[in-house]
Amino acid sequence: QVQLVESGGGLVQAGGSLGLSCAASGSISSIMYMGWYRQAPGKQRELVAIITTDGTTNYADSVKGRFTISRDNAKNTVYLQMRSLKSEDTAVYYCNTLASMRNYWGQGTQVTVSS
Repeated sequence: QVQLVESGGGLVQAGGSLGLSCAASGSISSIMYMGWYRQAPGKQRELVAIITTDGTTNYADSVKGRFTISRDNAKNTVYLQMRSLKSEDTAVYYCNTLASMRNYWGQGTQVTVSS
């Protein structure tokens, strides 16, 4: 079992910056990657960014150049730094990890970008 606890998020003006963090606990040695997804009202959940255990990253085209995912292996924490935020970035952001071939999700944190 893996538990994910997110923090960060909130309300920011368009063009601003915001950071999210997600701390993992439990069977962390089995984690294959960690990442962030988001779900806007009326839309499907979509991938934002992932980072593997060796530091390889992958981003959605919509956030490339604006968002940065990173991880601190000593703290078992993954971060998402978001810059140049747009109104279309408004969504609930979920931390995600694949561990022992099971998907785990955080509780979600709201990010609202006002225009």
